[in-house]
Amino acid sequence: MLDVVILAAGKGTRMNSNRPKVLHSIAGKPMLHHVIDSVDALNANAIQKLVVVGHGAEQVITSVADRDCQCVTQTEQLGTGHAVMQALPALRPDALVLILYADVPLISADSLQALMASAVDGAMGLMTVELPNPSGYGRILRNDGGDVLAIVEEKDATPEQKTITEVNTGIMAVPAAKLTEWLPELSNDNAQGEYYLTDIIAKARADGTAINVYQSPSVEEVEGVNNRRQQAKLERLYQQRQAEALLDRGVYLADPGRFDCRGTLVAGRDVEIDINVIIEGSVELGDNVKIGANCHIKDSAIASNTEIKANSVLESAVVADACVIGPFARLRPGTILHSGAKVGNFVEVKKAVIGEGSKVNHLSYIGDCEMGARVNVGAGTITCNYDGINKFKTAIGDDVFVGSNSALVAPVTLGNSATVGAGSVVTHDVKANELTVARARQRAIAGWQRPVKLPK
Repeated sequence: MLDVVILAAGKGTRMNSNRPKVLHSIAGKPMLHHVIDSVDALNANAIQKLVVVGHGAEQVITSVADRDCQCVTQTEQLGTGHAVMQALPALRPDALVLILYADVPLISADSLQALMASAVDGAMGLMTVELPNPSGYGRILRNDGGDVLAIVEEKDATPEQKTITEVNTGIMAVPAAKLTEWLPELSNDNAQGEYYLTDIIAKARADGTAINVYQSPSVEEVEGVNNRRQQAKLERLYQQRQAEALLDRGVYLADPGRFDCRGTLVAGRDVEIDINVIIEGSVELGDNVKIGANCHIKDSAIASNTEIKANSVLESAVVADACVIGPFARLRPGTILHSGAKVGNFVEVKKAVIGEGSKVNHLSYIGDCEMGARVNVGAGTITCNYDGINKFKTAIGDDVFVGSNSALVAPVTLGNSATVGAGSVVTHDVKANELTVARARQRAIAGWQRPVKLPK
């Protein structure tokens, strides 16, 4: 069985934020949740997740309410050893305890699995990494035989020890029974006046417990976030990984450095994505989909052979094959486009169905509407779906033509093959095959004198 202790109590002063550090995001997801996701991907039985909270505890507890975690509180931040002590009463005696950090968001499940595999037969597993510039990290002290003797923190290290490039990541796997024995014996007699978790290494050596090292193959996955610069650095590293994975799957990215995936993207073959595209939530793209520059797509499904032109925004939309969207279009939640539909520049669609082959080409608002096939909606047309209190529906049949600058005041129905003259304000149902013109009659006034400016 596996008990996972995630340390998430720190204030994160250098973030200069009112939000707890661990709730700051990488790719739109709190760092703490990235760590939990890696834990959830482990191949282990009976996982118990314990989150040690402190600063901003209420916010952190609320954040993990649906993540099957148990929270324990560290009322005073007295070091990593003290933080893990708070979880001792909840540990199961026979469990292996995996100790993680909520501000180390890129840690991979593969590395955690390898670390756990090193902690067998009562041994503890320690994750280290080689750094060309180890400044600020605890150094790994070994004997001539290569065995780990201890970890010395930067502020307690001698000049000679500071030259060591193998450093402690803080991530370890320890039998619960050993932690229960060692943690109460920790001392805070050091430069920081804190209870260092790393001091258990010396205790393991003293009682003959084997210390097996797993060295991370990636510096990036064990990097922590203490300030905005580090957060931005890991954001780009994460996005680089996302982009490289998509390129490997055959997706064309015009510039991998200008692409952000803040969720999951499932893409078909021959998908092309231009610069500055943001993918958020869960997005599916069919074969031959083309996405123009500066688009933002969230929680949407776009079928094959559809083109989304530049500067368009889609949220919770379902788009069928061979559609054309944009440029500068906005599809709001509840939008459904059938095959071959077109939504053009400066068109907003909300909670509406656009039928097969229908066109809303420019400068229009279509909301709470069900539109049939082969409809042509002229520029400047709006569905007036809201009376200030309630919303109403507009129904448009097949083969309808709506002239430019028309207002369809819902609830209203336009029958099949109906025509609405330009500039009409339609307040009553329009029958099939009828022409409706609802505007003031044009008048011509001969001899009209334009007003002139009066003298002061």
